[in-house]
Amino acid sequence: MTSFTRAERVSGLIQATLSDLLQKGIRDPRLEMTTITGVKMSPDLKLARIYFTIYGGRDRSEAAVKGFDSARGYIKRNLARRLGLRYMPDLKFFWDESFEYGLHIDKLLKKITTGDEPDN
Repeated sequence: MTSFTRAERVSGLIQATLSDLLQKGIRDPRLEMTTITGVKMSPDLKLARIYFTIYGGRDRSEAAVKGFDSARGYIKRNLARRLGLRYMPDLKFFWDESFEYGLHIDKLLKKITTGDEPDN
């Protein structure tokens, strides 16, 4: 059985709690259709890098980052109350580009297999 570090356990708790908070507590229209894809904690648990994806891709990601920044205090208070940590980490929000990149690669692979691309 694998043992997880404290940072990994806390990041999982933050991801689940923040996802629930987005669904039920935050009413900012910039954050609609936002999904938390991952949380990476620093080893000292003082910084949480939160990755998200949003329907609409890059066009809506900048507005979502601004929405997260404006709701940061509300999010930190709710996370601190729900998680009961001694020290609440600083939250930084980043758009997760991996899904857009995956869609791009998928389109390229489909072109190769269907023969839509002219021969070079």
